[in-house]
Amino acid sequence: MEVGVNGHTDEQSSVNGESSGTSSPGTPGGDEVFLNFDNNRNHAEEVGSSNGVNRPLRPMPRRSSLIKDRPVGLRPVRKKTVSFSSMPSEKTIANIQDCLNYMQNGSELMKVRQNGRHYQRMFSLDFDLMQIRWHPTSKKPHKARILIEDIKEIRSGKNSDLFRSSSSDILPEECSFSIVFGERYESLDLVASTPDEAHIWVTGLACLLSNNKDSGEILDRQQATRDKWLREVFEAADLRNSGHLDKMEVTDLIKSLSSHINPSKIQQKLKETGLDKREEKRGRLTSEDFVRIFKEMATRPEIYFLLARYSSNSEYMTTDDLLLFLEAEQGLTRVTKDECLDIIKRFEPSKEGRKRGQLGIDGFTAYLLSKECDLFDPEHQKVCQDMTQPLSHYFIASSHNTYLLEDQLRGPSSVDAYIRSLKKGCKCLELDCWDGPNDDPLIYHGHTLTTKITFKSVIEAINEYAFVASSYPVILSIENHCSLKQQQAMAQHMQTILGDKLYIEQPDENADCLPSPTHFINKILVKNKKLPSDTSEGYVSEEDEGSESSAENKKKLNNKKEGSGKKLKLAKELSDLVSWCKSVRFVDFHTSAEKQNPWEMCSFNESLSVKLANNNSEEFINYNKLFLSRIYPNGTRVDSSNYNPQDLWNSGCQMVALNYQTSGQMMDLYTGRFNQNGNCGYVLKPSIMRDEISYFSATTRDAIPGISPQILHVKIISGHQFPKPKGSGAKGDYTDPYVAIEVFGIPSDCAEERTKTVQHNGYNPLFDEWFEFQINLPDLALVRFCVLDDDFIGDAFIAQYTIPFECMQTGYRHIHLKSNTGDTIPNCTLFIHVAITNKRGGGKSHKRGQSVKKAKRAKDYTSMKSIGVKNIDETFRVAIQPLRDAADLRDNVQTELVLFKENCGLAAISNVKQCIRLLSNRITSCGNGVTLTLTSRGDFPYLEAQGIIPEVLKKALISFDNLVGECKILIQTADSVHERIIHSQQAGLEWHEDLSNHCQTSGLKGRKLNKAMENFAWNIRVLKGQADLLLQAKNECLEYLRQVKEAAVSTGLAKPEIITNGT
Repeated sequence: MEVGVNGHTDEQSSVNGESSGTSSPGTPGGDEVFLNFDNNRNHAEEVGSSNGVNRPLRPMPRRSSLIKDRPVGLRPVRKKTVSFSSMPSEKTIANIQDCLNYMQNGSELMKVRQNGRHYQRMFSLDFDLMQIRWHPTSKKPHKARILIEDIKEIRSGKNSDLFRSSSSDILPEECSFSIVFGERYESLDLVASTPDEAHIWVTGLACLLSNNKDSGEILDRQQATRDKWLREVFEAADLRNSGHLDKMEVTDLIKSLSSHINPSKIQQKLKETGLDKREEKRGRLTSEDFVRIFKEMATRPEIYFLLARYSSNSEYMTTDDLLLFLEAEQGLTRVTKDECLDIIKRFEPSKEGRKRGQLGIDGFTAYLLSKECDLFDPEHQKVCQDMTQPLSHYFIASSHNTYLLEDQLRGPSSVDAYIRSLKKGCKCLELDCWDGPNDDPLIYHGHTLTTKITFKSVIEAINEYAFVASSYPVILSIENHCSLKQQQAMAQHMQTILGDKLYIEQPDENADCLPSPTHFINKILVKNKKLPSDTSEGYVSEEDEGSESSAENKKKLNNKKEGSGKKLKLAKELSDLVSWCKSVRFVDFHTSAEKQNPWEMCSFNESLSVKLANNNSEEFINYNKLFLSRIYPNGTRVDSSNYNPQDLWNSGCQMVALNYQTSGQMMDLYTGRFNQNGNCGYVLKPSIMRDEISYFSATTRDAIPGISPQILHVKIISGHQFPKPKGSGAKGDYTDPYVAIEVFGIPSDCAEERTKTVQHNGYNPLFDEWFEFQINLPDLALVRFCVLDDDFIGDAFIAQYTIPFECMQTGYRHIHLKSNTGDTIPNCTLFIHVAITNKRGGGKSHKRGQSVKKAKRAKDYTSMKSIGVKNIDETFRVAIQPLRDAADLRDNVQTELVLFKENCGLAAISNVKQCIRLLSNRITSCGNGVTLTLTSRGDFPYLEAQGIIPEVLKKALISFDNLVGECKILIQTADSVHERIIHSQQAGLEWHEDLSNHCQTSGLKGRKLNKAMENFAWNIRVLKGQADLLLQAKNECLEYLRQVKEAAVSTGLAKPEIITNGT
């Protein structure tokens, strides 16, 4: 008799009965549920261990038979951990037979029981493939087994009622799975030692469920197509018709068939085969040797497991299988079978597979490695944003001291630096101009030992390369230290060389905003000081970084007499070239609001800009709605290091200039940011940073009013061909990689997580770890994947990839990693799964595995803030009820959606199509004349079931009806609620023009006046945002209903005509 943690004996049933299994946001796409279509038996037999079960062939860590939970409320600390699950010496899983062999050898799995009791048991698959047994057990041996034909479903992840309980929080999501069996859908919840082991059991059992009868014959037949293709390829390469190929021929052949395999690994594998010991045919391989070696090297287990989950036969995908995968996992819509056939024809290597419309493991791997499965959304590879808004509404790619190739003191200056920056999409270049010999101005870093280049040569390069990246305007930020004569030479060079590209049309003095990037297509603007229009010559403060803005500027202006500073005589010829980018000195925000014109702009050093961002966040953001700001690094960065640009983007600063010559994390962020809009050099700022009346603080750590937070779910699955860190030559042949995931954005979004370390395997490490991040301002967030070597001193950099959150595609994706300099590393990839969900309600996001039923709490409604003026407060008070109605409509739909997924046994990150697909399969497994048909009630779908329906299916159908009902209510009432909210917003805006006077009349002044103005902006932003969210929710409901109908047609629950009818 075994005693559990709480003192109970293990005399209960060996499994936990449950009426339905549900979800957690822990499984890829949430659709890792497999069903048995053979239902000849009425119940499952629970029975005990068979004698003589062998231990697993590979070593596994031994755990205590009883594993206690950690104290409730104690949060696990993420520390450096090591994985031994994917050592290079282990045998690769190449097909389903490998999975079954592994299961027959036995695995030590943890059986999860109620009340937090966990027991280690040895589980194995009988050699006749008919039942699962386990031991030791206190029950009779014949009661520790489950017949394969009694298994209903296999659920990967923590997707059962027991797993969703809080007591299972410490159990790893990626190692958990459940076997659901019997007419009552009882669940045996298990946890494997590693994710690989869990995948093997899930894949093997899924195959047995779909091929219950004659499994051996079916498996042999499924392998035949791949083997035949490989033999044909071998014979074609055997030009001597000898029946053998030497090592080099085999290496070249494998490389040609699977380009992602490293040739050195092929040669290493050939050595391990022991071919040199064969005296008769030393160093040569037969076709059988080749087939075996290729399958072991080319089959990536993590991709094979994925194929097996969606394949109806475990070895290849049909067009129907591929269609389900593309729609359920990859987020594609309205996929046709012809499109699936096209993918098969392009990626399936075997002629027979292409002819039959079957995508095998090699073709599926090639497809997942292709650009079509890249993480970056191809829509953002071209200009995809509105380019007709004022220049101040865009982030503009800007370079600091563009001419330098290295440091700020001794580094060389080069025209190539300008060419490189322009090719990268830079749109604001810096030119430090000094007097040169023969009246020929030079560009270099003054008062240092940097080399010098001519101004003319730089202008010639700019003329040639200015619009290589895009046709949007280039801004030349001129730091002028030249004499009058050489300024005239500068003006002449620009006019002569740039010609019509130079934009010199002067702004209308009545202009209230800047023109758009589209207005300046193929134009070059000059940023410099400018003389008053009525003077032909005059003095201006000398252009020098640090002179245009300073924390002490206001004090200096008060203490110094007019004209006492360092002055420079400005040539009218150069002044006349300045139009919309006139440089002025920044004093304070109040002075700018009173006196600054839209065509005037200020430069800020790094320290001052960060100080303003921290201490005057709202004012800085409002300033940047109207005026351009240029930020440059502190002069102390003589090594050309870079500051974090995200801190200034958060304040709406447009020209955040970095040292382009210095690679590293900050330039990775910069490159990632400007990839968001076709790398054209301009990225539209979030609307909350552009709207005239809106409330936003760069320092906020709360949710943004009117913006729905998103939950980013990332699973790091595996890596491939990680190079050794730079400078690690003496370390040896191995790396110990781990992956860090960093989120950059507003303070509440910034986060970092890391995977475990995989020891001594940089070639094909497996991680299999899930992470969640809450993103409160998606438009501004960046996600960076960084691979590091844990064993190297300083956690040496291996590779990275940075992407805007808005550019991420969901589903299974390969990231083609980049080097420290931003170049793509050949065949170096990271395989991940991405899902993005809306955050349900307020507060923190759900714990993975926690049911929505247990997470209910009092609603925290977004409300209006008091202005302190009675009539204005009355205007906004009218909006309170429609705001609550809108929140209830959205929250009710999301609640029912999560419950529907849970009752389908799927994860929160799954979609409606996956739910309908699972219900269809579950009906098929019921047998006994049970049918399910999609019909319509009015314009809304209804699932009609006939026959004796299991309780688990009843619950799912009830949840479906509830979901459709809430969608119906929202769709039918959203417009009227939206109208009420907008009416309240418009009524509030009527107070805006004379708001300050109304507040002062009511006795508000000083801080109270500022707070009233801030609260007014908050209220207007909340009303606009909540109205937008309600319309967005309506569109989401329509999308849910569309997914229901499409999934019903593809699974045979409805006829195609239903797509054209109703909503």
